Amino acid sequence: MQPRNLIVAVLLGIALAVGLFLAIEQRERRSAPLTATVLPAPKPLPDVQLVDQDGREVDTGVFRGQWDLVFFGFTHCPDVCPLTLQTLARAQSRLEAAGQDPLPRIVLVSVDPERDTPEQLARYVASFGDGHVGLTGDLAELRTLTDALGIYFARVGDDPVAYTVDHSSVVLLVDPNGAMRALFSSPHTAKNYVHDLPGLLR
Repeated sequence: MQPRNLIVAVLLGIALAVGLFLAIEQRERRSAPLTATVLPAPKPLPDVQLVDQDGREVDTGVFRGQWDLVFFGFTHCPDVCPLTLQTLARAQSRLEAAGQDPLPRIVLVSVDPERDTPEQLARYVASFGDGHVGLTGDLAELRTLTDALGIYFARVGDDPVAYTVDHSSVVLLVDPNGAMRALFSSPHTAKNYVHDLPGLLR
């Protein structure tokens, strides 16, 4: 090979290598989470006894077998809870339209078991779409679950009916093994979920 041709071949090889490197880097940058905080290792959920929106007693196994987006709130919440669940439902619809598989399930865990009966939970989660799950349980079981996951909640007010509940606004991503893999902090937007979830669900 002539020296000139050798130089051209080397330069072409370098250009191809640089182009490949930049393409891989760009692809990884696109798939890197925008807002999700990914745990360094999956965190298993503790064993607890809960009740679903159909009145059935369930345990932590209810979180196994599928990916779940889990939010802790209550049905009388005036703003954060309905807005967050609407955002999750919107993101789920966009992911489904884009052909995402698997598609995460949306789960509301009520931290207001006094008012959130199974019937109330069933009506509430159904208002955001089909296939969503509502769970609650007695306070001791809920405390076991929330303490293990770093979720805060506290009743505010002495009125037996017109009280509210302060609570964390994060959304947890739970894997099919029943372990927390990542969390999303507020503000929640459908765009961020649509971007982050396909990479996290691989």
